[in-house]
Amino acid sequence: MAFQCQRDCYMKEFVTSVVSCCPAELKHEVNGKKETLKGFNVKLQDTIMFPEGGGQPDDHGLIGDVPVVRVTRQGADAVHFVGSPLEEGQEVQVKVDWERRFDHMQQHSGQHVITALAENMFGYKTTSWVLGRQRSTIELDTPSVKPAQLQALEEAVNEKIRVHTPVTVQLLSIDDPAVEKVRSRGLPDDHAGPIRIIDIEGVDANMCCGTHVSNLSHLQVIKLLGTEKGKKNKTNLIFLTGNRVLKYAEKSYSTERSLVSLLKTGPDEHVEAVDKLQKSVKLLLKTNLSLLRDMAVVITQNFKNDPQRGNFFSLHKKEGDNEFMNIIANELTTEGTLVFLTVGEEKGPGLFLLAGPSERVAEMGPRVLEMLQGKGAGKNGRFQGKANSLTRRGRSRLPGAAMQTGRINPAMI
Repeated sequence: MAFQCQRDCYMKEFVTSVVSCCPAELKHEVNGKKETLKGFNVKLQDTIMFPEGGGQPDDHGLIGDVPVVRVTRQGADAVHFVGSPLEEGQEVQVKVDWERRFDHMQQHSGQHVITALAENMFGYKTTSWVLGRQRSTIELDTPSVKPAQLQALEEAVNEKIRVHTPVTVQLLSIDDPAVEKVRSRGLPDDHAGPIRIIDIEGVDANMCCGTHVSNLSHLQVIKLLGTEKGKKNKTNLIFLTGNRVLKYAEKSYSTERSLVSLLKTGPDEHVEAVDKLQKSVKLLLKTNLSLLRDMAVVITQNFKNDPQRGNFFSLHKKEGDNEFMNIIANELTTEGTLVFLTVGEEKGPGLFLLAGPSERVAEMGPRVLEMLQGKGAGKNGRFQGKANSLTRRGRSRLPGAAMQTGRINPAMI
């Protein structure tokens, strides 16, 4: 069937009735973590909330004052997942999140016109597309797109916007001969009702269940950001449409002003300035690494030359790294010394290395993990990994040194 959201994509509020409401669960991702929400699946007599499909995400909004978290299609029905129950048979007002809806309309119609012109102009067919949260991509059946082609395509799609190209919707029966003349990647197995055709006048006619603008002028502008290598000799074309272009321009300008302040140069000189900074940083890192290596050798020699040295050595160096610790461990473990090394913030996260006689390392390694709240593993007299907190490590300060070193009691580990 065609829902009200498909018959009138611009409708923001709608009155209908609840057909059914039953308990349900929804696997939902919040801040990158998957959660299982308990709630209710609600079916309405009709809806202005689009259930995800055709590459377009679902709509959000309200049924009465109850937020709709997800809308999916089950055959001829749209199922709304909500957190609170609704009474079957009651009349409700449905409000769609218009900002989200209109953004999806712009991106989806933008995809249709880009897809049609990419094929008409260069023979590049669209094999799939993704409407992302910040940018969208179209997968083209070609190994590459030349810069000149990209520029010509962008000019062509924006010309269709400038001339106010109409977009109309047709509903055809599945046996209508006109269905054979439109572009399509096939119907879903559970399709029900008439075939919906999105017709961009003089550009494209395509089967589609999604929500679209009624005129390409409502897209405002399309910006092709570039391409990326896709899978199996395909190319991903990245684009923005409408309000996303405005937000992108605003964000880019804000970034530009910040860089002007930080780099003390005009926008045209930013790339050159950053290139110089990167070369300087690489040189400094190389020099610092060389100094750390030299320091590691000096530290081990001082320990070896100490007539009162014991069989335990502990060191913490804020600016060190794994190589710094390994140099020290390689020099000292030949002496049969148990070596406990850490690098990083003294009261924050860092790295650790425990090295020495295999039996003692194997025994103390797990205790080091517990003490440092870390993760790691070991073999052959080495136990190393990441520490979440270096606060509890045993240490004493060497007079006049910028590091912390000393001999430690095994009970401290």
